[in-house]
Amino acid sequence: MRDKLGLVIPTLNEEGNIGTVIDRARLNLDMLDLDYELLVVDDNSSDATRLVVQRYQGSDPRIRLLVRTEARGLSGAVIHGWQHTDANFLGVMDADLQHPPELLASLLAAILNGTDIAIASRYLSADGTFGWNPIRRAVSVLSTWMTVPLQKRGIRVRDPMSGFFVLRRHCIEGLQLQPKGFKLLLEILVRGSIHSVAEIPYHFGLRNAGSSKASWRVGLSYLLLLGRLSRDTLLKPGPS
Repeated sequence: MRDKLGLVIPTLNEEGNIGTVIDRARLNLDMLDLDYELLVVDDNSSDATRLVVQRYQGSDPRIRLLVRTEARGLSGAVIHGWQHTDANFLGVMDADLQHPPELLASLLAAILNGTDIAIASRYLSADGTFGWNPIRRAVSVLSTWMTVPLQKRGIRVRDPMSGFFVLRRHCIEGLQLQPKGFKLLLEILVRGSIHSVAEIPYHFGLRNAGSSKASWRVGLSYLLLLGRLSRDTLLKPGPS
């Protein structure tokens, strides 16, 4: 069986970006000896996002549109997309062009070399967060620091809250991942069967069009996730 990537691109009112994201993703993935499909999971956008994707879908069966009308949220959208693909490699990438599709080749190279999960990291190069204001940078550093006690020894990563990564499906087989929230990677690192990690540096770009989905609810959901993962880690039985 050939390797196949199921790349989820969650959308909510990304009419101005999604066409460019699909074009750049296909351009880079077409250069690889790998089957793939792009699963655009749309949370019932009120703009023309779905119409743009449908035009691509009509001429390329590798482009799939999945619309959720009863739920919203980044993690839930990603999980929904992964549940609708038979790919053995699973990935996620934002639709706002802050995640450069050109990095997909490097992420997949790490996976094809045997790594369990490959993560695009904002914190491996000096300019990874260039352009961020001091408050945003401080919040990010603090949020990352809070994950250290939860991460497994030997596979701790610099950017455990990245939203751009690829992993092997078997690493999360059987897990009931939390559909609420925005920090799916952290839960995968803590609860998944992850034994090797590769981090690939990149510069977190500026949003091309549309508006950010960040809000106080995002912060609250993150704190709730930390609390739940901390509880699960404490209650997890140790080796006998």
